[in-house]
This record gives sequence, C-alpha cells and structure tokens, in this order.
Amino acid sequence: MRGLAALSVLGSLGQAGTAFAQASDDIVKLGVLTDMSGQYSDMNGPGSLLAARMAVTDFGGTVLGKPVEVVGADHQQKADVGLGIARQWIESEKVDAIVDVTNSAIALAVQQLTRETNRIALFSSPGTTDLTGKACSPTGFQWVYDNYSNVVGPVRTLIEKGNDTFFIITADFAFGHSLEKIAIDAIKANGGKLVGSVRHPFGANDLSAFLLPAQASKAKVILLATAGKDLTTAIKQASEFGITAGGQILSAPVVFLTDIHALGLSSAQGMSFLEGFYWNQNDETRAFAKRFFEVRKTMPTALQAGVYSEVSHYLKAVQAAGTDEAKAVAAKMRELPVNDFFARNGKVREDGRMVHDMLLVQVKKPSESKGPWDYYNVVASTPGDQVFLPLSQSECSLVKK
Repeated sequence: MRGLAALSVLGSLGQAGTAFAQASDDIVKLGVLTDMSGQYSDMNGPGSLLAARMAVTDFGGTVLGKPVEVVGADHQQKADVGLGIARQWIESEKVDAIVDVTNSAIALAVQQLTRETNRIALFSSPGTTDLTGKACSPTGFQWVYDNYSNVVGPVRTLIEKGNDTFFIITADFAFGHSLEKIAIDAIKANGGKLVGSVRHPFGANDLSAFLLPAQASKAKVILLATAGKDLTTAIKQASEFGITAGGQILSAPVVFLTDIHALGLSSAQGMSFLEGFYWNQNDETRAFAKRFFEVRKTMPTALQAGVYSEVSHYLKAVQAAGTDEAKAVAAKMRELPVNDFFARNGKVREDGRMVHDMLLVQVKKPSESKGPWDYYNVVASTPGDQVFLPLSQSECSLVKK
C-alpha cells in the first residue's frame, strides 16, 4: 500500500510539473518589426522575417506543446507607426516577443513599451548602446552589434597607424547620434583630434553638401556615422569627388554584406570593418545561407542571421522556463549559453547585451572573388570581451556595481 501511495504521489507531482509548463493564450507569438520597404530593407526587412520563421521551423514549430507563430510588419522608419504596431500586437494580437526593430529611435520606444507590458524585445538591428545602457530593460536584449563594438576598435587602429585627424558625417537620428558620440570619445581617448562634423538628414539622395566640407577639412579620416543606402550613397559620391584618391581615408563602422553588394567590389575593395557573421565562414554558416538564398535569392546579412539566433535562443529559454512569462524567460536567456552557427559560447549579460566574437573582415578585390556574394576575407576573430563595452562602464541600472 505504501508503494502504491508513493507511486500516486509521484504521479501527482509529474502531472503538476506538466501543468506548470504553460504558454499564455495557448500560443507563443513573435512579431518581426522591421523596415520592409525602405533603405534598410535589404539588410533586414523580409530577410529578417524569413530568418525568424526558419528558426521556428527548425525548433519544431511548437514550444511547451503550443504552436509558435511569427507575424511581420513594416514600421516605415517612423517611430509613431512602429510604436503603434507594437502596441496593437501586444494589446490585441497576443504577441509575446518583438523582434529585430530596425532604427534606434523606434527600438528605444519599443524597449519602453515592452518593459511596461512585460514582453520580450529581441533587438538585432539597432546600433544605439542605450538599449543595454541607460535605457536597458529586464526583458530587452541586443544581439548582433552596437555602435561601441563597431567603432572603438577601428578608431584605435587608425590612430595607431598615424591617421589621427577626423571629420564625422552623421545620420541625424538616434543611431547616428549614438555612433557619433562614441566615435568622438574614442578619438579623444586615443590621442586623435576631431576637426569637424556635420549631420545629414535620413534618406538623403545627395550627400555632396556634407562630403565637400569633409574633403576641404583635410582630415586624414572621414568617418561615416551612417548606414544603409545613405552609406552607399556617401561612399559612391566620395569616390566621384576623388576623396580617397586624394589620400583621405573613408571609415565606415556599420557596413553589411548587402552594402558591399550594392557598391560592387570595384568600389568597396580594401574596406575593413567588424562583422558579426559571414555566410561563407564554415559549413554551418554555408548551410544556413543556402537555405536562406533559396527563398530570398540573396545571402543573409549579420542582422538576419542574428534574428535566427535570437529567436532560437528565446524558444530554448521558453522551453527551459516552462512558461512564456517574460521575466522567467529573460532569466533563462541570461542563464543559457548561446551556441549556434551565429555564435559559439555566446553569453547574455545582465544588461541584456549578448557578447560574442566578432570578425575582422576585409573586402576582396574583384580578382579574388570566386563568384557572387564571395566578398570578404576574414582577417581575424576578435573575442567578444574585447569588442563590447565593459560592464564596469555600463550605465544600465541592472548591472551590479
């Protein structure tokens, strides 16, 4: 009888454990909020939505015995539109996590909303360090890169090689402002000098009015604190004006594979920068890229690969937590290591920053490329703890001082 009683108790405990595993609304739903049609759509956009869906499919399509659904929307690079979509998703459409969120200004607004509503935010695209700094959230995570990771090391290297005077051309919104501030701090900290700066409007078709004063400044380095089609426009026009031929260096901290594709190797050859991911790095990255290419007809950027990684890690955390309640999932996301084709032994810090190794790449000469999308030589792998802002310098309130 005692044995039967013991079995009965164990059975009850087992049933209780099963009952504890739960998904709100009997579904786990992710919303990919990105630039579907604007100047960042090539490096994020439909490719980010595809990457999220690939991650869900590879996970098995369910978690905690409930279906996982992915929806997508275009924020049109407008903060009010993006925030409105995110709010509707949370309040009316049972979305548990918001993913990607191209555009730093929109990301900061979404960070605040998800903090207030106890939802997860998985940021792949925005560069502002405020997301894991002064605006950090217990349920917000920054995955691929940030402005600190991509500018501090390159500025230091340039100055060490004697290129110590800078002119900065900045995109006039939150991302550009953050990148500009970090660049100026890095220039000063390493003994360089800022000789001038100018800010350009988002989505400018002609950047000549901003490039010409940079050229006239005689600065050894013109740092482009911008991204996407604004960046490729600036690089093409700088070539037309003979800026690099005249001996000035163009430094572009935030460059992605699609930018190089748009520029062409003849214009981009020799550029060197940090990347979070390269499709042609190993068998695993090539396998993912092949599947991605079959649908999109382009190779994935670091941002799109990062969406796959962060969604996969989120689902693993939901499974481990036994619930999709945001704070419980966030705790598991910080506890579990990140091991996939995007990152090896990645670690999610208390501030929400996912720390992983970054690749120092150099754009190939046309004669070196073996075919379309074969654009990079991987020069080195830089350890994550040498790339990202140290926790000791963090402004995040979650960091224990």
